[in-house]
Amino acid sequence: MSQKKQANNYSLREPEFFNKWRRLFLFLVTNVFYMIRFKLVYRLEVYGRENIPSDNNFIIAANHLSTLDPPLVCGVMNRGVAYMAKKELFENLFMRWWLDWLGAFAVDREKLGVSTIKTVKNLQKTDWVLGIFPQGTRQEAGEISNITKGFASLAKSTKCGILPVGITGTQEVKRIPFSGKIIVRIGEVIPYTDNVENMVKEWENSIEKLTGFKYIEN
Repeated sequence: MSQKKQANNYSLREPEFFNKWRRLFLFLVTNVFYMIRFKLVYRLEVYGRENIPSDNNFIIAANHLSTLDPPLVCGVMNRGVAYMAKKELFENLFMRWWLDWLGAFAVDREKLGVSTIKTVKNLQKTDWVLGIFPQGTRQEAGEISNITKGFASLAKSTKCGILPVGITGTQEVKRIPFSGKIIVRIGEVIPYTDNVENMVKEWENSIEKLTGFKYIEN
């Protein structure tokens, strides 16, 4: 099997892929292992849960500070959250197994493939939602920068709203337990439109308000 064909196998996920067994595995990892740590050791506080839609016609878009952010968002949402992972990670046998059971799927960071859009649309047929970090990689606390527009393009293509999630504190507590506090603030859903630029700008403004960080233009 060619490398390209193999990558496509991990980028296209059918609705049946997001089954109860993966949801159980995800729950054990995020809600049991991580959330207990977050609440007891890192003094987690969550605001704005009332803004989480009851359906799954939305994309979670959070700022990114630490490797703790993905399980944190899953635990706070208390539902299946599927993340995109760069396709290179699926070349490692263990990472492929781990990401597979967490419901992740491969993505080419250079371009938004058709299989990626199909997977997001398939997610809408399940009780899972898509989780994205528009900054792509972890950023310094205090600023919002390096934002890619792919999340807004996906919202437009799939007619999904964007749920902004502001995270503060995860960059500190990873180093010294009990030294900081994790705060998650969930904003109001940004409705999808045909104007990708406007959706990106609305997300930037929401994250500024939710985190107190300053937007830095690339």
